Amino acid sequence: MAPLPPGLVLAAPASGAGKTTVTLGLLRAFRDAGLRVQPFKNGPDYIDPAFHRAAAGAVSFNLDLWAMGPGLLDALAAQAAGADLIVAEGSMGLYDGATEPGISGRGSAAELAARFGWPVVLVLDVGGQAQSAAATGLGFARHPEAPPFAGVILNNVAGAKHEAMIRGAMDRLGLRVFGALPRRADLTLPERHLGLVQAGEQAGLEGILARLGRLLADHADLAALRGAAGGTTAPGPARWPRPPAQRIALAEDAAFSFTYPHLLEGWRRAGAEVRPFSPLADEAPDGQADLVWLPGGYPELHAGRLAGAARFLAGLRAHARTRPVHGECGGYMVLGAGLVDAEGTRHAMAGLLGLVTSYQRRKLHLGYRRAVLAAAMPGHQRGAALLGHEFHYSTVLEQPDPSLATVTDAGGRAVPETGSRRGEVTGSFFHLIAEGA
Repeated sequence: MAPLPPGLVLAAPASGAGKTTVTLGLLRAFRDAGLRVQPFKNGPDYIDPAFHRAAAGAVSFNLDLWAMGPGLLDALAAQAAGADLIVAEGSMGLYDGATEPGISGRGSAAELAARFGWPVVLVLDVGGQAQSAAATGLGFARHPEAPPFAGVILNNVAGAKHEAMIRGAMDRLGLRVFGALPRRADLTLPERHLGLVQAGEQAGLEGILARLGRLLADHADLAALRGAAGGTTAPGPARWPRPPAQRIALAEDAAFSFTYPHLLEGWRRAGAEVRPFSPLADEAPDGQADLVWLPGGYPELHAGRLAGAARFLAGLRAHARTRPVHGECGGYMVLGAGLVDAEGTRHAMAGLLGLVTSYQRRKLHLGYRRAVLAAAMPGHQRGAALLGHEFHYSTVLEQPDPSLATVTDAGGRAVPETGSRRGEVTGSFFHLIAEGA
């Protein structure tokens, strides 16, 4: 197995510090400098990897220590072979993760950095403080579970005096400063209820990425950052996810976009054919497909168009008469009888399940899930344990069909959103990451 390049983990004390924009700027700046950079994303995020791909020109894979075993983690890390540098973006705060460990850990960025030996660069939003930022940096660096710690990048710096005050305090505490980024309100990325507006929906994204690359090239020491990278030995034996069918019709557009790249890679490596189609363009699934898979996304924003997509709905119903259909989260909602949008209008969906959901009655559902299947679903037998993640704001109004699984959260507590099944059709609110134990 070929040795892998050195890496860095971009992390922060909390969400909102700017680590995604800093990561995108670094990916683009290194790419503009002629380096091949392999991006990764810590945890169960299906939006940021698309931005990574646009910035770096390489597919970004999720690395999730709660849901992934060593074989899958090593298989994904091995995708960096031939690159010059690995840049992994953390999630939430550096030490944030599930309350209880999963397959390989709690899922924190600190654990990811420690496992692969990638030093952490902490992004600090220093707006509203000066020397106190050094105390924050020191606390993260000296935490008893601290992974290798390279230093910090200061974000939201007000000016030269502000920067000098913070750098002085950092120097006194022995913390290395790799860059100081000025306040730039023009470089923010638009957001919606599940995170950033998707990369494919932003017409001006390439211009933003180019400006972010220049910002990091001008205000961060790229050579020092590359020199601080480390870790990553040759990976162990790979274990990729198995495909749920040979020919898979995969819904893929702005309403159905939350598909984990590692699943697609595993399916294709095993010889499965993935045949994309767009429900929003009123395309029917391939008539020769063995399985229709509807991933999550934003059907609540496109409910009217989906309800009127006659060819899509007719093709989906025809397929379900003899062959399996599976939906995750948004895809599950579309398989149901109805979807109530934010304005309270009910839209008829496929009617393959009795599920009725409401986005008008918003309630946050967020966290890791362990599901033990009460019945088979595509690619998995009854009794199989699946690990995944749930993140949506929809409320279940009706769910008359039998449960698909017994579902618990990371702490082992029962979750009422059990998914459902009817004939050849199955659906769940959790996004599958990997098989569990």
